[in-house]
Amino acid sequence: MSTPDTPACSTSTQIPPAPPDAWKTTGVRVIPSTSLDANTAQTPGMDRAAAINLARVGAQKLWAGTVHIHPDAKTGAHHHGHLESVIYVVKGRARMRWGEHLEFTAEAGPGDFIFVPPYVPHQEINASADETLECVLVRSDSEAVAVNLPDLEPVERPEGVRWVDPTHPS
Repeated sequence: MSTPDTPACSTSTQIPPAPPDAWKTTGVRVIPSTSLDANTAQTPGMDRAAAINLARVGAQKLWAGTVHIHPDAKTGAHHHGHLESVIYVVKGRARMRWGEHLEFTAEAGPGDFIFVPPYVPHQEINASADETLECVLVRSDSEAVAVNLPDLEPVERPEGVRWVDPTHPS
């Protein structure tokens, strides 16, 4: 949100001072898909790999990586503490369950985004019996928080939920 002191779009053409060659090593970083780091917080049923975090690139305010869920597999119930999460579906169909007893459900396909607020218990399910679900995952802090909830008892039949855009209701 912009205020008189903080415009929404800066018109400044000044570049912050930096020592010679600093931009070379501290500027833009390209992380090849072959160098993702699986040594990150994991949840049963999925394989996460970090691309962007504090340790790898010095990111202060976000974590980004990939997640793969095998055909017909589902994760354990979990949440990500104080972090907001965004999941972008690259390939496959994601079925999400969420709530105190995973009582709500929705599906997402290639090109869809999923938003998970802080502390929301949820479960990712690969809705396909023969295709790996591939997603890009971004979180609002450089921490890799995954709080597994092995004692959560899910309801048998979750309620389907369809998102309605509050800024463009139909």
